[in-house]
Amino acid sequence: MKSIMTHSAPAAIGPYSQAALRNDTLFVSGQLGIDPNTGNMADGFEAQANLVFQHLKAILEAAGMGMSHVMKVTVFMKDMNDFALLNEIYARNFSAPYPAREAVQVARLPKDGLVEISVIAMR
Repeated sequence: MKSIMTHSAPAAIGPYSQAALRNDTLFVSGQLGIDPNTGNMADGFEAQANLVFQHLKAILEAAGMGMSHVMKVTVFMKDMNDFALLNEIYARNFSAPYPAREAVQVARLPKDGLVEISVIAMR
């Protein structure tokens, strides 16, 4: 296994890698809407979600991949009322054929984030 790390995404806030690569499969850890320069959470769902996608793209790029390599997306949301907005942001970042996905509402996310997204990508 090879650990993938980029300074264009927040550093891990625990004992884990931003992403782990084995052969042609990349497992990207859950990304939060944290500004990697300040360590502060962005204000509001849309700002956090946009940052999350920036982080995912940066990590994928560090592994020599892009959004078209993503096969599976897992979305954790603080409030399912943000689902329509999530779909708008998601559609701006992926194109058909879209990766498989689940989206679930959770009681709480690290650093009281509003959205956390992880992906699995393959070359």
